[in-house]
Amino acid sequence: MLSRKPRYLESEHGGRERWLISYTDIVTILLILFVAVAANEMKAHVDVARPVPVPVPLEVEKPRPHESLIRAEQELKKHALDLHLEPRGLVISLPQAILFASGDDQLKPEARAVISQIAAVLQDIPNRVALVGHADSVPIHNRRFKNNWELSTARSLTLLELLTTEYGIPEARLSVQGDGSYSPKNAGDTADARAENRRVEILILDEPAPR
Repeated sequence: MLSRKPRYLESEHGGRERWLISYTDIVTILLILFVAVAANEMKAHVDVARPVPVPVPLEVEKPRPHESLIRAEQELKKHALDLHLEPRGLVISLPQAILFASGDDQLKPEARAVISQIAAVLQDIPNRVALVGHADSVPIHNRRFKNNWELSTARSLTLLELLTTEYGIPEARLSVQGDGSYSPKNAGDTADARAENRRVEILILDEPAPR
């Protein structure tokens, strides 16, 4: 016959196994707890160390000079003005007959409507503007002007004064030039050609005005 272990030995052995199982469970639970606490502390450290993005204020992009020229051309075409784009900028050619009496630099009252249309466009763009006076080849000499140089320059100055005082165009954006009779628009010597050459050009340059 096979001998059996006494019951007290079987009871002691079984109790030891149950005690070992309980101890293992406690160690496992403590290990899980420590891992969870350590992971939580690491996450908090990362959240604190992470830089907070600083919002950058949005700036309204100003139109570029060349883009402004194209926009100005489209707007001024609505008023049937004599204008064209060239490498230096947008040239608006205003005949003397519209602006001034012959041999005079005082602006005609009816010319203000045309200047107002152009000034409205200039107010919305950042470009520099050149005011260039031109005369025909017929010499002039009267009580006010000795020659065509003086006359063409005086007419440019008249437009400058009007644009700055009545329409608020900054003087820093404007320049004045008098070409006399030496930059004709029409090389002919007829009455019509000479009338075409008597003009003031408002040249919107392809460059921004100084700040």
